[in-house]
Amino acid sequence: MNEHSRKRVSDGVMMFGRSALALLVALLIGGVVISLGGYSFVEVYTAIFKGSLGTSRGMLLSLATATPLMFTGLGFAIGIKVGIVNTGLEGQLYMGGLTAALVGIYVDFLPGPTHAAVTMLAGAIGGGAVGLLMGWFRTRFGAPEVITGIMLNSIITYFTGYLVNGPLKPAEAASPQTAPILKSAELSRLASKSQLTTALIVCVILCILIYLLQRRTIWGFKMTAVGMNPLAAKVAGINGSQMYLAALVLSGAMAGLGGAALVQGVFKRFVDIISNGYGFQGIPVSALAAHNPLGVIFAAILFGVLKAGATMVNQSTTIPFEFVDMVQALVVVFVAAPSIILSPIQKIRSFIKKKDSGPAAAGQGGAA
Repeated sequence: MNEHSRKRVSDGVMMFGRSALALLVALLIGGVVISLGGYSFVEVYTAIFKGSLGTSRGMLLSLATATPLMFTGLGFAIGIKVGIVNTGLEGQLYMGGLTAALVGIYVDFLPGPTHAAVTMLAGAIGGGAVGLLMGWFRTRFGAPEVITGIMLNSIITYFTGYLVNGPLKPAEAASPQTAPILKSAELSRLASKSQLTTALIVCVILCILIYLLQRRTIWGFKMTAVGMNPLAAKVAGINGSQMYLAALVLSGAMAGLGGAALVQGVFKRFVDIISNGYGFQGIPVSALAAHNPLGVIFAAILFGVLKAGATMVNQSTTIPFEFVDMVQALVVVFVAAPSIILSPIQKIRSFIKKKDSGPAAAGQGGAA
């Protein structure tokens, strides 16, 4: 193994260690808050993990919950590679879900597997189009993607809400929704009586492909160069604007696929509130994975376990579901600002070191 490979492995281990430490501290602080709320944090965490991993139903629900989180987490990781903070994942997911639903409903001349694939592709195009709009705002007008993403989230959710409350709502529907998609557009289930579909397999494959794309191709090298030092990349002849546009389109496409997966595998139609905050929750998933596409797979499954466990526990107990959201938020804080954790640890180590070296120094002075 050459020096470059050793450094890459060392950096990867360090990033993994920071993410693991952030998760551990988040769970510990979450435990303190749970205790202050009058609950036993041991019982809460035990119930959550038992509910999500203790039965086959719980495990299937965990993986099904992890699927949209994996798509949005991958989308955020793609953007952050070039220094883009894609806050528009929620809107991209909604747009992807809507375009997938329209193709699933009205394109009726395709056979089963082809129709399902084209419907997913439509979802990717819908989400990617929103990413393209954000990229155009940034490269053309210098508008920060953080602001445009947040604004577009509201615009798109209100727009899709209008459509399913008006033009696209069937006359017989009691709640805001479109007509059901055709059977040929539905994704195959991986287990009967579950919401786990082949979308999970698609996302895992995409995580692997994006990882290889970033690490083994010239395009991936250009993305890394722009993300690390845009000025140096520009001097080297790399078009930063093109990289920003490409990253936002690809990032939005991943979120759009998450919306398509919900339409094709869970709801079988587009509904008004199709996302349980999956776009926003993709941010802590990516952060926990240190923005590594392969790490996103495991981070999404972990958050899927927490959310599924909390859902199942909440159905039979009075334990608030919001405890899991709190843990997710703490993970983002500690991963984004590791000095919050590392600085106290370093101070404690420094204090112990001085305390140990004090008597030794005094002994040497006495001997002299």
